[in-house]
Amino acid sequence: MTKENDKSNSYRPDWHPENAGEEFAIRIVKGVEGGHDGLSTKKTSVNKTNSLVKKRPMLNIDDYVKGVLENDRTLLARTITLIESNSEIHNKTAQKVLQQLLPHAGKSLRIGITGVPGAGKSTMIEALGMYLISLGYKVAVLAVDPSSSVTKGSILGDKTRMEKLSREKDCFIRPSPSSGTLGGVTRKSRETMLVCEAAGYDVILIETVGVGQSEITVRSMVDFFLLVMIAGAGDELQGIKKGVIEIADALVVNKADGDNETKAKISAADYSNALHYLSPATGGWKTEAYTCSALTGKGISELWDVIKKFEKIVMDSSVFDKRRKDQTIEWVFNMIEEELKEQFYNNENVKSQFPALKAKILSEKILPTSAAKMLLDIYKGK
Repeated sequence: MTKENDKSNSYRPDWHPENAGEEFAIRIVKGVEGGHDGLSTKKTSVNKTNSLVKKRPMLNIDDYVKGVLENDRTLLARTITLIESNSEIHNKTAQKVLQQLLPHAGKSLRIGITGVPGAGKSTMIEALGMYLISLGYKVAVLAVDPSSSVTKGSILGDKTRMEKLSREKDCFIRPSPSSGTLGGVTRKSRETMLVCEAAGYDVILIETVGVGQSEITVRSMVDFFLLVMIAGAGDELQGIKKGVIEIADALVVNKADGDNETKAKISAADYSNALHYLSPATGGWKTEAYTCSALTGKGISELWDVIKKFEKIVMDSSVFDKRRKDQTIEWVFNMIEEELKEQFYNNENVKSQFPALKAKILSEKILPTSAAKMLLDIYKGK
């Protein structure tokens, strides 16, 4: 079937975004008439007025802004969806919405949480979130799920893993696919964080995919960076790279319960000893290792006390304000790099001449460094 015939035999659903271009890929294929799978061949009339499926009303900029400021969870979710869209039309609208929300953002405490696979990050976030809500805080969780390198899809199961927390009215959980971005942090995570702040959430918890050198990306977004570890996973000092320890404001050994509690305390002591040889990630603050059990809740309140102590120290000095300003400038340059990269790969001259250069590279007729320079010259129009 040709592409034209395929489109003629399908249609877009009622709920597709207004002015959506080819970026919106969902289409519904028309059904088969005449007793398919035992269904009756008799046609039935459908009263569209009484149809249960109703098209969502389209929103303007004021609707998005008002919905976020009033913490309408439905409109908050739709605003984030607008921000995450790859449609150019949606991006322009999103920027106008963000411009109006910006004065209402920036008042929350931003906490990045990462760790080795199986460390229980989601369980710990739920325990911490429930504790914060009991203290009267409003908590937003931005959980980034790993995307498949083959299908580009994600399970987005964080709401399932945080079952209790997801039912709390003072908590908003937004799972997002990493889409292969550096460190598992989506390109739109910063904007999403600002929207949640404008909606009145006091604490923003950002859970990342895993641990590695690329988690430095998270450091550029948050005030406090927490590294979650587990005991009994081999040589603790080799369990994570030095570069990741250096950017952490605290290490916590999770699952310190039952027979594992003693091991967790020994691991925390080993990490604390190692941290004495490293420069602190934040000026005026000493990074230490702690233990907790997300399952029993033991150590969660103490962990929050550590975070609050950190907040007071950096707020009383110039560190907090300087870090926020530095992060804003870094954000600008990251966006420029992404835009330049997109322009390069979408350049028609580059796309047309790359296959020939690729063949020369593979046949070893040209060095990769020479090919890169040639492609850049083509992009520059030289």
